[in-house]
Amino acid sequence: MNFDLTEDEQMLKAVAERFLDNQYAGEERREYQSQPCGFAPRNWALLGELGILAASYPEEAGGLDLGATSISLIHHAMGRGLAVEPLIDCALLAGGILVRAQDEIAGQWADDLASGAKRAALAHNEFDAPGGWSGLRTQARKTGDTVQITGTKPFTMGGCGADLYLVSALDDDVADGGAIYLVAADADGLDVETWRVADGSMAAMLRLTDVRPIARIENGARLLAQVEQTASLARSSEMVGIMERLFEHTLDYLRQREQFDQPLSRFQAIQHRMAALYAKLEQAKSLLDFAIVSEGTPDYAKRLDGARAFIAETGIELGHEAIQLHGAMGITQELSIGQGHKRLMVLSRWPEAPDAALDRFALAS
Repeated sequence: MNFDLTEDEQMLKAVAERFLDNQYAGEERREYQSQPCGFAPRNWALLGELGILAASYPEEAGGLDLGATSISLIHHAMGRGLAVEPLIDCALLAGGILVRAQDEIAGQWADDLASGAKRAALAHNEFDAPGGWSGLRTQARKTGDTVQITGTKPFTMGGCGADLYLVSALDDDVADGGAIYLVAADADGLDVETWRVADGSMAAMLRLTDVRPIARIENGARLLAQVEQTASLARSSEMVGIMERLFEHTLDYLRQREQFDQPLSRFQAIQHRMAALYAKLEQAKSLLDFAIVSEGTPDYAKRLDGARAFIAETGIELGHEAIQLHGAMGITQELSIGQGHKRLMVLSRWPEAPDAALDRFALAS
């Protein structure tokens, strides 16, 4: 099997890496996270100019319609660069649903989403429904020709400053009981409260009281399941990128830090720990590649779940080891070790714990 990148894939990888080299050359990451919504709007616009926001969108929606390999390359690079832009939550998930919606909706929003002029966020998970539709409490009630939505969406990732929200709700008019509605950020009855996530990014809690949506997305539940596969691939790819960076920085530190007149890397116990981490990192890469090459086959979803289950747990373990090998300074904001570990914590537990992916993998095997 040939794992060499095509010329187009090499160019895409170079574009993503150049963005990170230019925008994350020094301490910019902390500066970006200090902004009101946890990232720089100019970077979001730049990602639109580079075509990265629309990488997964269909060509008819102004996108590049890229496959699993290319999506993985982009998010692997974003992980290595510890980028803070909400690509997965806003571009892949919310944007991915919008551009695949019925023509009158996709046509209205696709260009602005692809360019970065507008940003959408998905408001789906709830306190009693952490993993999806089961236990959803938000209701869409119809009175005559008017639909009103009432409920709370506490975990709207990337929701700070969004122009549009995709709100899931129970709807008696939908065959499977669940629907996704478009809600304007300035809609009457909508209250948006922002909060900071463990990795420093900003999320939002939406409180909806008799909110009138713009429209309902046809087959919203099916579209969400479709783009969630791509988002799962992106999360695993980003985690692998972060893991690589943490491993390399830890290895460099051990080669430089001396104890008893010799580098820490000379101690056999340290070498064994690093060798074990390297083996798990390579296994994570292999599982991700195994999933990518099965794109378009019945095994794709199962292999993505298997990769996520392993990478999520291994990423946390690698982060813990990197921090311990650095000592107390490993948890500080000044080092990428602590920043990367916090991001790994969020990616590994959002939108569900690794056990949920492992359960799906076991059932499909």
